Amino acid sequence: MRQQRRRRCRCPRQHALGHEHRFVRELAMNIDSCESLTTRIGRLRLRRCGSTPALTVFVAYAPTSSYDEEELEAFYMDLEKLYRGDHTFFKVIVSDFNAKIGPRRTTEELHIGTHGMEWNKQGERLSEFIMSTHTIHGNSQFEKPSHSRWTAWWAVP
Repeated sequence: MRQQRRRRCRCPRQHALGHEHRFVRELAMNIDSCESLTTRIGRLRLRRCGSTPALTVFVAYAPTSSYDEEELEAFYMDLEKLYRGDHTFFKVIVSDFNAKIGPRRTTEELHIGTHGMEWNKQGERLSEFIMSTHTIHGNSQFEKPSHSRWTAWWAVP
C-alpha cells in the first residue's frame, strides 16, 4: 500500500488530511463565516491562510422575469449595497441572475466579454450592475459550448 503524504495548513487550526478530501476539508477549515444576508443573498467568508488573501463569496438568486420590476430593482440595490460594504480584497459573486448576456456591443462595455450568446431585459439590468460595481462577467470572457455556460462573474482587485 502506498503511503500518502500529509500536508499541514499554516492556519491557526492545524490539521492533517488524506488526499481525496484535502481540498474540501481545507476549504471548510478556513471558513470564517457563512450567513444569509437577505432571503436571496448569502455570504461565505474565507479567512486568510498563509500567503493566500481572504476571500468573500456572495451567493445570490435573482427574481425571475415574472416578478415585479420593483422587486428586481430591490434585489440589485441590496446586492450592490452588500458588495460595496464588504471590504475584502477578493470578492466573487456566484448567482442565478435569470439573465442572458450577449457579446460586447460597445468599447465601453469592457466588463462584458466577446463570447456571450444573446441579450434579454434582465441581462441589460445585470450589465448595468456589473458596470456600476466595476466587476467582470466571467461567463462571457471565455468561449464555451452553449450547454456548458453558467451565470457567474467575479471582481477584479
